[in-house]
Amino acid sequence: MITGKLEVTIKINSLPQPKTVENGWQEFQIDCDGRVVTIVVKPKMWKKLTDAQANWESWVAAITGTIGETTEDGFVLNNPSIQTFEKKSKQSEAVEAAT
Repeated sequence: MITGKLEVTIKINSLPQPKTVENGWQEFQIDCDGRVVTIVVKPKMWKKLTDAQANWESWVAAITGTIGETTEDGFVLNNPSIQTFEKKSKQSEAVEAAT
């Protein structure tokens, strides 16, 4: 048997409702097919999500991390990291490809 690393990737396209915890960190929950994932991020990471919401009409965020402590209805995501991407419509992609 070999060892591996289990990582979880959660994709979202709208801003979750956060709860401010110590030192400005933000805690929010995401329902993933009936399992509730609790995520706590630093203010700098939370800013990536708010910037995407403010600057792009359509966007997607990939939140990755490892499975942490189990909760009553899901788990806590440990060591979360966030990447945000602008989602372009099919029409704008076609226009860019034509130019």
